[in-house]
Amino acid sequence: MAEIAIPGVSDKYKTNDYIDALMKKERIPLTREQESLDRYKEQQGAWRGMNQKMSALRDSTKTLYSFENPFNNKLANSSDERAITADPGREASLESFKVDVIQEATADRFLSGELDKNSKVPKGTYTFEVGEKKISFNWKGGKVTDFVNSLNKRGSNTLKASLVGVSNGKSALSIESLKTGEDNLLVFKDDALTYALENKIIEKSKKDVTTFGESITEFENPIDEESLANPKIPEVEQKGMPPLTKTFVEFDKDTGKLVVPPRSGFTLNIPEEFLETKSEVFEFSYSTQQVEDLTEELNIKRTTRPELPEAGDATFETITVLNEQSETDLPPVPLDPLTPISGHEDFYVHNKDGSEVQIPTAGLRIDEESGEKTVALPLKNYPDLESIVVRNRNTGTQINISQFSTYDEKKNLGYAPVNPSSVAQDAIIKYEGITITRPTNKIDDVVPHVTLNVKAPTKETATIDITSDKESAKNSLIEFVGRYNQVLAEMTILSENKPEVIEELDYLSDAEKEEAEKKLGMFQNDFSLTNGKSSLRAITTANYRWSDEATITMLNQIGISSRASGSTGGYVAGQMRGYLEIDEKKLDSALDEHIDEIKNLFGYDSDGDLVVDSGIGYAIDKQLTSWVQSGGIIASKNSGIDTKIKASEANIRRLEGQLSSKEAKLRNKYGQMEGTLNNLNAQSSTIKSFANGGKAE
Repeated sequence: MAEIAIPGVSDKYKTNDYIDALMKKERIPLTREQESLDRYKEQQGAWRGMNQKMSALRDSTKTLYSFENPFNNKLANSSDERAITADPGREASLESFKVDVIQEATADRFLSGELDKNSKVPKGTYTFEVGEKKISFNWKGGKVTDFVNSLNKRGSNTLKASLVGVSNGKSALSIESLKTGEDNLLVFKDDALTYALENKIIEKSKKDVTTFGESITEFENPIDEESLANPKIPEVEQKGMPPLTKTFVEFDKDTGKLVVPPRSGFTLNIPEEFLETKSEVFEFSYSTQQVEDLTEELNIKRTTRPELPEAGDATFETITVLNEQSETDLPPVPLDPLTPISGHEDFYVHNKDGSEVQIPTAGLRIDEESGEKTVALPLKNYPDLESIVVRNRNTGTQINISQFSTYDEKKNLGYAPVNPSSVAQDAIIKYEGITITRPTNKIDDVVPHVTLNVKAPTKETATIDITSDKESAKNSLIEFVGRYNQVLAEMTILSENKPEVIEELDYLSDAEKEEAEKKLGMFQNDFSLTNGKSSLRAITTANYRWSDEATITMLNQIGISSRASGSTGGYVAGQMRGYLEIDEKKLDSALDEHIDEIKNLFGYDSDGDLVVDSGIGYAIDKQLTSWVQSGGIIASKNSGIDTKIKASEANIRRLEGQLSSKEAKLRNKYGQMEGTLNNLNAQSSTIKSFANGGKAE
């Protein structure tokens, strides 16, 4: 049987080899175009790499002269970091100061008595207060673990609850304020108060009260109302009434109360130490007692006039001489008699500025047994309080006053913790001998631009030194030099076709060297790179005299230059190409002695408009900006390459279409030829068959 040959499938006549040979020649333009496209993409990648390195150098350079330059960074060293540390701001002064920590600020943290593992918290309204913050929610009742979770969800940054294991199967509920300071006391209200009392978190306590005004010598005459800045003398005062005086004010030996008779009064100065606590409350109680009214006696004295005798005469015989009547002037009889005064037992707060505020007495709390009214004067309501003035204007009423007392309302809520882990208190420190109190352990208003972090009481006076962060400045300079050299090396590799420029860079890895070899001399005819290198080298070697007194005006003065290693004589390729080196000892010395001048070397304001406009950092930034900015040199280069890439891709698509069409035509042509040859072979076989008498071969 003859072999079956299918045109285009079988390759009996080796037509595929003929077609591949013909197409190989046809593909030469496409191959060249694809190589051009790859070259364009490599060039674009090289420019992108250059852009990245230049941008990194630009960022590093900006850091050296911007507002956040490392030369303004400060460090704080504390001689007792266990007790106090400091965080200086960039504007902090270089100084040393002494601090004593008396106590750190703490918050209330109370523990309950022992609770069973499955303890329940009853249903109710649970209210907690921390300073001015209030947390209140309705609890449906349930396990104490669920109550803790509910309270923590609402507590946010104010309150925290947790369960502390104290023994097998027993826990204690911890409720903690998250705000320090004595003004941020933890207060239980509503059902929270009931629960806290029942579970021994808090207990009832007595007020811590201090008395004053216990001696008659502490009292002075009531301040003359005529001398007040804004006198408001009540209309009940009448001309002829005796002035108010402390003369008859005294302590009753039997009752111990201060007795203020009619038409009496006094001024009681508040001791200065009681005025230092904002939460202080001054309190006294009083009652009134009816006594004999003074009005009738006063009126009698006012209307009684002396009776003058007759002038008389003298007679001698028949002559009588009459005496002349006396010319003595008697006071006129008052037109209106004095009227009784009642209901004017008046109390005043006398302020430091000389003004007075009358204390309202309507609606005061009255003791059911004694009938006394209690006057409470919170210092927060009377911040300028200096003294208390009592004026008994009445003519038939006596005032009986109990002892004057004072207490801190923040510490006298009527309850005290049973098991406090800590109690709310302010931080107290001594700064250079001055006692300072603050509610938190971060104190930022004592030393300008420095935050003090209070941790624990000091055993000895701590010394805090504010110094320049020279290490930060040094690291920034090292980073600048490294990135500068990377940019210079990249520009050299791209612009020079010399293998030694890669070998000189001994810090490159094998992979990086291989990558550099692909880019070697890629833009050797591009003068922008050559000019760019020259500009950068000129900037780093220039002199920047930022003031007439400047001593540091060049980069090589701080140990940074192309010859910083000290190599002299001979040919050193790196030095010739402009790579920077660092003399570390010289740099350390310069940072120790001239850190502010180094800052000005990298950027300063030359025309007084408060904008940096000169210096190494400013100049390099400006130079690099022309390369990396939108529409800059690198963007323009890549834009031109983009155009070439698009044109090349279009050519490739066109050539690929032409080749595809050419190959199809060749395959069709050779397929037809194979078909013809197959037909001829078939006919030849048939003829041979007839010639052999119809026998197949």
